[in-house]
Amino acid sequence: MSSETPAEFIASWSSWHAARERAVRAPHGIASLRFTHWLTDEAAALEGAPGTWRADDTGIVGERLTGAGLTTPSGAQIMTDRVELVHGDELHYGDSLLRGMERDGVYALRVLDPETPGRTALTGISAFTPDSAWIRPARFVPSPDATVETESIDGHVTTETPVGRVEFELADESVSMTVTGGPNGLWAVFADGTSGDESYRFRFINMPAPTAEGHVLVDFNRAYLPPCAFSDHYVCPLPAPNNRLRTRITAGEQLPLGV
Repeated sequence: MSSETPAEFIASWSSWHAARERAVRAPHGIASLRFTHWLTDEAAALEGAPGTWRADDTGIVGERLTGAGLTTPSGAQIMTDRVELVHGDELHYGDSLLRGMERDGVYALRVLDPETPGRTALTGISAFTPDSAWIRPARFVPSPDATVETESIDGHVTTETPVGRVEFELADESVSMTVTGGPNGLWAVFADGTSGDESYRFRFINMPAPTAEGHVLVDFNRAYLPPCAFSDHYVCPLPAPNNRLRTRITAGEQLPLGV
């Protein structure tokens, strides 16, 4: 359980929650995603982006860009008619940010726009009252050879290799939650008895790396909304069947406010 005093626990959670709201509502934060344009090998004009865009074997190609006013993240002007991007590469276009994306060999160009209604209307993120009782001690069980099929919110299915499971008791429910991650910590997608009603249809949660003995703490007070709670243009993974819990977990973030 937490070694913090009750006052320290509340202060730490409040700082985390405020930082989450600032990050999500930042000009190019999660809530600013206006478009995810999936690309083919045919060049096409895309809403919110200059020139034309297509995919090739190595990534994303933008063309007919002379005079578009594109700049790099460092502020350098793009002077060429053609650019190449890979996953995670970014360019500024006016107040918007263009970001390259790849999923299972298929490329997309994302447009993050500070003026998108999902961001301008967002006033915050509702959350349950923090309660240290929702910090659950768990046991990490590695599964180095396992593979799972993960479905995304848009129906895409991909094969992933989770690092294992975290096992713990929750009310009258024995939980064995599939997790991914590595030496720096674990991560899971889960739904619970509040999902789709008191909270968004599913949530994400980070956990510290397990100890050498396999001990790990699952702090549901730090459960947070997936990006797709703020924009329909994200392609978030859905919870695995064993990560769909019966218990009402009245902890963590609930819903976007103002939208």
